[in-house]
Amino acid sequence: MAGEIPDLVAHARTGTGKGAARQSRRNGMVPGVVYGGGQDPLPIEIPFNELLKKLKAGRFRATLWNLKVEGQEDVRVIARDVQRDVVKDLPTHLDLMRLRRTSKVNLFIPVVFENVEGCPGDKLGGVLTVVRPEVELRVTAGDIPDHLTVDCSGMEIGDTVHISDVEMPKGSKPTIERDFVLANMQAPTVMGSSKDEDEDEDEVVETEVINQNAETVEGEDNKK
Repeated sequence: MAGEIPDLVAHARTGTGKGAARQSRRNGMVPGVVYGGGQDPLPIEIPFNELLKKLKAGRFRATLWNLKVEGQEDVRVIARDVQRDVVKDLPTHLDLMRLRRTSKVNLFIPVVFENVEGCPGDKLGGVLTVVRPEVELRVTAGDIPDHLTVDCSGMEIGDTVHISDVEMPKGSKPTIERDFVLANMQAPTVMGSSKDEDEDEDEVVETEVINQNAETVEGEDNKK
């Protein structure tokens, strides 16, 4: 299970509707609502600068947050929507969803490559090229892994690590069904070749571009 879930600090917001939301923005806040979890919706507001910083860091909607609101118990949430100004592209409202421990959610989990130094490929001057430093998994909210571990101790030059080579944590599975590449051990680059030698074409490692869709949550009502 994840060792540390980042905090998202918010304030309870008095009043609802467009007027209350506009007042919140004038006060330097971004209004929002917390739904789900079998509880009533909770109007909140988050300091604009703090939210903008988290949005710029990336993966905001693919991160499980520990929501802290004064006077309320901490609760795990995930962002369902972040509305932005159509001209300035700045956040104007957000919707958060409470998660039960049994809820299923898509999250990006980092991949840790262990024992690279000293492996057969490393001893021959090979270089481990990481294709995916993180993997999107379908996980259970109550049992989120901190990371995936890849043991590289036996890797030789030319070896490739696929997602099927990694033992998945309990209750987790990749969102992509095919057996994609995580990393490969490449041969060392030969420097100072003479003009008389045949010139080999540089090997190109093809890295896939992942199109990220909006995350879905199982077991929760999609009420607004």
